[in-house]
Amino acid sequence: MSLDTPHLRAIAAVGVVVLAFGGAATLVLRPEAGSPSTAGPELVTTPPKPVSPAAVRPAAEMGEAFIAIAEAVTPGVVRIVAEHNSPGAQTSLGRRLQDLFGDPPADPQVEPSIPEIAGGSGFIVSPDGYILTNHHVIQDAARIQVALADKRTFVATVVGSDPLTDIAVIRIAAQDLPAVPLGDSDSTRVGEWVLAIGNPGFEGANTLDFTVTGGIISAKGRGLEVLAAESGVEGQENLVIEDFIQTDAVINPGNSGGPLVNLRGAVIGINTAIASTTGSYQGYGFAIPSNLVRRVMRDLVRYGFMRRALLGITIGEVNAEDAEVYGLPSIAGVLVEDFGADSPAERAGLERHDVITAVDGRPVDQLGRLQQLIAQHDPGDDVALDVYRYGKRVQFRVRLQEAPHTPVVRNAAASGAPDGIGIEVADLTPALAQEFGYERSSGVLIERVLPGSAAFQDEDVAEGLLLLTVDRQPVRSARDARLLLRAAHSGHVLSLLLSDAEGNTYIANIRVP
Repeated sequence: MSLDTPHLRAIAAVGVVVLAFGGAATLVLRPEAGSPSTAGPELVTTPPKPVSPAAVRPAAEMGEAFIAIAEAVTPGVVRIVAEHNSPGAQTSLGRRLQDLFGDPPADPQVEPSIPEIAGGSGFIVSPDGYILTNHHVIQDAARIQVALADKRTFVATVVGSDPLTDIAVIRIAAQDLPAVPLGDSDSTRVGEWVLAIGNPGFEGANTLDFTVTGGIISAKGRGLEVLAAESGVEGQENLVIEDFIQTDAVINPGNSGGPLVNLRGAVIGINTAIASTTGSYQGYGFAIPSNLVRRVMRDLVRYGFMRRALLGITIGEVNAEDAEVYGLPSIAGVLVEDFGADSPAERAGLERHDVITAVDGRPVDQLGRLQQLIAQHDPGDDVALDVYRYGKRVQFRVRLQEAPHTPVVRNAAASGAPDGIGIEVADLTPALAQEFGYERSSGVLIERVLPGSAAFQDEDVAEGLLLLTVDRQPVRSARDARLLLRAAHSGHVLSLLLSDAEGNTYIANIRVP
């Protein structure tokens, strides 16, 4: 074959080498410059244009600030698992707030005999174990378990809970905990950067530990008109306080009860609600202001309920027509519509059609703001009210009276706690051996792991496994196992050796609550 034929010259022109071996021609592909390489792309390792450090310094510094805040605050954020004795045990408030706030809904397939598990977040406010969260997170719980950042778990007791503000205080038996400071929510401004931090997790899993999202304060003084309708406290709907901080920081399932923090790492609110039609974040989240939280927490710790101060008036929002009729300098304030029985405000001289514009010199622009300012006082305190009465500005001093307190259950979570680490055992009978695939018919079977228990949090413990040893002591019967499990004192770490039907063994070291 001639190598100088037009056909072969054309082939060579596109990068084919023709080799002759003993009269035969062999074609070898030779990649030309610019043609694709089978070795993969040649990656660019430097930016196409140098980026000036000065140009990105503000963003880099902001990022470093977010990192520092997250590292400082997350150790004090906890996961809360609330166990209910039976599905449907929650009141309408719990169900309604789950829908609104995006907490994981109950599984409709769960059998009635299995406790219902709900969850949320919280944060430590004192080194000796006091934790703040939402009322709806722990509402009606028979047992509450708290998981810390260092992976320790504790059974918590309810110190006090207030459905009319959706604030609850629980406590665990621990010391030297990383506490998060409460800041001044009144000093926050719309447009200020904030971080929303949660520790939602799932039922026994750590999938969503420590979720941190960033955004700004979008608005202040928002009312959702949810707590008033769904509090479940008859005759006290007028005592509900809804004065939320609105933020575009993402708040999603399980973040209820976590802190909203400013750039100084101080908590300015408790993440509570989302505006959503799906149960997931759609643009706005809401937090209870820290100044209200501080006041409610103080009473919950002292008394187990909130001692409410009140003016004894029925109030309404002010609109443009009201401002014109009453001679207001702006469309702001709260209209006095009526008085309650033995009203301290009426005794002090206020009248219907008065418009309250300030409390102790602090401006009042809407209902929630007036409610929050009054709520920060104790019954018996004197407050100064700035009032407009048909164009004339007058001032009154009112001594606040105490409202009937809302009923709460103290330490409810302690009574329903399961014994020990939360497993139930049975002797392995031939019927059970067949059901779980065991060839032998002797041993001790884990028949049930109680939801929310210490054992439930360990992924190696599951129903259907055989319990071989407890603290290295062999167990030959369910009775032996029960005696060993019940003998373990609180705080002791039980070491379990387990086996499945295939002969695989597992070790679970579980601390007794």
